[in-house]
Amino acid sequence: MEQQQIQEIGERLYDAYRSGTTIAPLTESYSGITLEQAYQAQLYFTERRLAAGEKIIGKKIGVTSKAVQDMLGVYQPDFGQLTDAMIFPNGSTLDLSNLIQPKAEAELAFVLKEDLVGPGITAMDVIRATDYVAPCFEIVDSRIDNWRIKIEDTVADNASCGVFVLGDIKGDPRSIDITMAGMVLDKNGELCCTGVGAAVQGGPANAVAWLANTLGSLGLPFKAGEIILSGSQSRLVEVTDGDELVCTVGGLGSCRVKFSGRSRA
Repeated sequence: MEQQQIQEIGERLYDAYRSGTTIAPLTESYSGITLEQAYQAQLYFTERRLAAGEKIIGKKIGVTSKAVQDMLGVYQPDFGQLTDAMIFPNGSTLDLSNLIQPKAEAELAFVLKEDLVGPGITAMDVIRATDYVAPCFEIVDSRIDNWRIKIEDTVADNASCGVFVLGDIKGDPRSIDITMAGMVLDKNGELCCTGVGAAVQGGPANAVAWLANTLGSLGLPFKAGEIILSGSQSRLVEVTDGDELVCTVGGLGSCRVKFSGRSRA
């Protein structure tokens, strides 16, 4: 694939993001696109958002559970960029008209107090470099028609990033067993699903270490102050007008989000 086509993919994704529309799967329109080329397209897509005034504030890790890996036929996580246009405080009501085809998932966020420079980073290095952890919701969104994605589609589409809601509880990962801590997700006051940290690459800190090492091999460090979404501990949850979600992590606390309006798709 020519560099011009990679830039074209990034431009099409940016246009879809700006207009709130979707495009056909890239793996159909650009047959043979590789994972490396998909990350190059993601970079161009992100650069267009930065040129419009957004700032990078962290990273997200996706495809961390075995079920999702089996679905996509890939057996390592992927990652995307978080910007300051994506973050919302705990308890926010999100306007679905700003999203295309959103789905919610509950996970654990890490906020760093020190740089992490891979390769060679371990889960213990991640714990030592973490200022605090917090429960959060990631609202994933896809610029690809009807979520008809393969791994190259979601990677190019910034790992299907939409927005995220960061809980205001600041937990110390040195005093909480984040691997064995259970997670409960309630939807409109009723139990929706449960999870546990160990479902994410054997533990959320393992997922963060994987990304630190992956980025480090490319000469890209994690910076102090960055937010890292470590991967979903829940199933994907459909959301519509009036829905309220609460996720509670054992020994840590809860994060809450409400939804109003109608999504664009």
